[in-house]
Amino acid sequence: MIDTGHRALWRPTLICGSVLLALAAASLFIGVSDNGAVELLMVSRLPRTLAAILVGASLALAGLVMQTLARNNYVEPSTTGTSQSAELGVLAVTLLWPSASLLLKSVVATATALGGTAVFLMTAHRLPPTQPFLVPLFGIVYGGVIGAAVTFVAWQADLLQYLAIWTNGEFSGVLRGRYELLWISGAMLVIAWLVADRLTIMALGRDTSVGLGIDYARMLQLGLVIVAVISALCTVIVGGIPFVGLVVPNIVSRLVGDNLRGTMPVVAMLGSTLVLGCDILGRTINFPYEVPVGTVLGCVGALIFLYLLIYRPKHA
Repeated sequence: MIDTGHRALWRPTLICGSVLLALAAASLFIGVSDNGAVELLMVSRLPRTLAAILVGASLALAGLVMQTLARNNYVEPSTTGTSQSAELGVLAVTLLWPSASLLLKSVVATATALGGTAVFLMTAHRLPPTQPFLVPLFGIVYGGVIGAAVTFVAWQADLLQYLAIWTNGEFSGVLRGRYELLWISGAMLVIAWLVADRLTIMALGRDTSVGLGIDYARMLQLGLVIVAVISALCTVIVGGIPFVGLVVPNIVSRLVGDNLRGTMPVVAMLGSTLVLGCDILGRTINFPYEVPVGTVLGCVGALIFLYLLIYRPKHA
């Protein structure tokens, strides 16, 4: 059984890793260039490529953790009020302290994302488990209410242009010195992998987890922190990017199963591949102009999600 599991994992891991390396190499040479090729590479292209890889891996893992905590495969941070709550925090800092650093904005956005996600989970666990689609429907409504409040406040404060940056992610503004906080989200990936076995058990429910010796409350808090930190950092640095945390874990689950420790590397690489590939597509589809990666992923992710909903594996 163990050998079969390894065989099921190595092939998608090898494919995702190879495609990701090829896309990363291509990303370094795509875009408008000038005479300072080396400086452009170090200041813009390399940070942009690393940022896309980190954001893709982080959002995919955040979606996987969110689905585990909610025990529902149809949720992700952007459909549970997490990303919208992070935007609320960034807006509050912008209003109260316009010159605040990225670090301060990230801290406040993490706090508001943590609170918003906690409210969602408390409510989601009260919904009947026999109707799984109620959870994402509630999340969409809940996130919509927070998003509407953010839009209203931004309109009143004449900050709608800034809000558009936070809600539609893009990497064109990523430069050396403005993306390094994303490495914190990379640290969150390591933490998630270290507690992956406990998160897998938590998917069985509170009673079963406690019966197997898991500190359910503490693990829930840790999962909330992981999701909130990743969502806040991605929102502050590059803006909102949809569907990554929704479609990637579901694709990997269908391919290799639901064991978090085994699937996390595949989820991270596939998330990076999807985001980096869509960023490259956005750079080339209307060259020399760019289409924001959030717009590209909104189209590509929606098509993938519809396919996942319609297509059912024969063995399911």
